[in-house]
Amino acid sequence: MEHQPMECSYSNNPMSQKKPNSLLTSEAKNDQQPVLAPESDIASQFIWPDHEKPCFDAPELEVPTIDMTVLSSGDPLAVSKAAELVNEACKKHGLFLVSNHGVDSGLLDRAHEYMNFFFGLQLSDKQKAKGEIGYGYTNSFVGRYSSKFPWMESLTLRYCPDVQDIMVEYLVNKFGEDMRQFGYEYCEAMEKLSLRIMELIGISLGLEQSYLRDFFQENDSILRMDYYPPCKRPDLTLGVGPHSDPPSLTILHQDLVGGLQVLTDGKWHSVTPIPGTLIINIDDTFMALSNGIYKSCLHRAVVNNQTARKSLVFFLNPRMDKTVTPPACLVTSKNPRKYPDFTWATLLHFVHNHYRVDMKTMDAFSKWIQEQEPNNKIQA
Repeated sequence: MEHQPMECSYSNNPMSQKKPNSLLTSEAKNDQQPVLAPESDIASQFIWPDHEKPCFDAPELEVPTIDMTVLSSGDPLAVSKAAELVNEACKKHGLFLVSNHGVDSGLLDRAHEYMNFFFGLQLSDKQKAKGEIGYGYTNSFVGRYSSKFPWMESLTLRYCPDVQDIMVEYLVNKFGEDMRQFGYEYCEAMEKLSLRIMELIGISLGLEQSYLRDFFQENDSILRMDYYPPCKRPDLTLGVGPHSDPPSLTILHQDLVGGLQVLTDGKWHSVTPIPGTLIINIDDTFMALSNGIYKSCLHRAVVNNQTARKSLVFFLNPRMDKTVTPPACLVTSKNPRKYPDFTWATLLHFVHNHYRVDMKTMDAFSKWIQEQEPNNKIQA
């Protein structure tokens, strides 16, 4: 969300033709590291165009808070009311909050302790945590873009039972065995919660309660830790620029510093942190799965000149090879097909090799995939 856009790819994807846009650059520049220090004048690469510069007086976004115990309450009226609130929020801007979510507060506290330790390391030590593209430590995507760098750092781990994450092994050597246990526990808790949320979202779309849960039961998900240092000129840059995220669902735990902004009704709105709640975002893949009924949340992050900001992000993704196609009941004469069929692996390839994630990623991807696969046309 306010996090760095979700971007990664897999080299074994058959669609390897690379036509990067003007903002993508050669990997040869990976050794050029920007300065992310509160006392430093910011480099020109971090300065955003005037029409994209941050606003610090954004009005508060009206967001419903859903009590997750409603699903087990046995009260159909309460479930219906919660589903109605989810439906309204996801059609309007794609974001809502959940409370009584069952994620242990001690687990969240430990996550922030790990983040404090890791991001407090020297840059040379953090760089040792670089992994395959899209995973490990990244610092403003140096070498990927020629301008509009985000003012942030991140550490990204893959969560999939069938895949050994070499980054976890590195972090275990760095942090000790507690890191392995923490990563497993945190992702397991978030996966469990995300599947419960999918049950509620399914109800809100008029689907069987188990439909979306079953769709995402096998998933290839991601855990990311994001760090936004203080910035001397927060009026010139952004922690991360305007975008929606390619995955299906985001569960965000942010600290109390604030900085998340969401675009709705043509204006940026702030989302103030509320203790005890988690932020839920609809993402691009789910927008396609819902046949465009639900909006992928358009958001960005602003930074400040005094306090570092941290967030913990869990991205729920379908299995890499699972076809994303909307349920038949969501395709009607009034709402014909919006996007062609695709797989999560193909979308990942596109956003890494062809397109910088922004607010129109799915439109660009839809056009691209139909060019690559002439038989994969949108059918009503």
